[in-house]
Amino acid sequence: MERLAIPLKALDAELTVPACAYAGDAAVDLRSTVDETLQPFERKLVPCGIAVAIPAGYAGFVLPRSGLAAKHGISLVNAPGLIDSNYRGEIKAILVNLDPREPFEIKRGDRIAQLAIMRVAEAVFEPCEDLPATDRGTGGFGSSGIGA
Repeated sequence: MERLAIPLKALDAELTVPACAYAGDAAVDLRSTVDETLQPFERKLVPCGIAVAIPAGYAGFVLPRSGLAAKHGISLVNAPGLIDSNYRGEIKAILVNLDPREPFEIKRGDRIAQLAIMRVAEAVFEPCEDLPATDRGTGGFGSSGIGA
């Protein structure tokens, strides 16, 4: 797996610097710097206590944690959240509680989201009259069906 050094500024010295939990992990866990309660269907912007300098040609993607989603209905409103390489502010997660009945307690230091760093290309769009044909064509939004 390729290694990429990312300068990180700890905005909360008491929290652990993000790192992969296991060899081969694609993302690191982000932690909450605050105690919060998310009521059913409520969303909140939760600070994660770090700022990073992502190199040009890469971007950060803030993703939900699968365990929180499966067990508690916690997700991100804007999943994935995009962190551009020129952003230097604090990383925050826009959490939402999708459970219709139970509030969700967030404690300072809890792992609330994940951050993955990925290569991105600078898209340069070239207007044209027609696009190259494909087997799929304009089919979308379920056009391939559900079954095999």
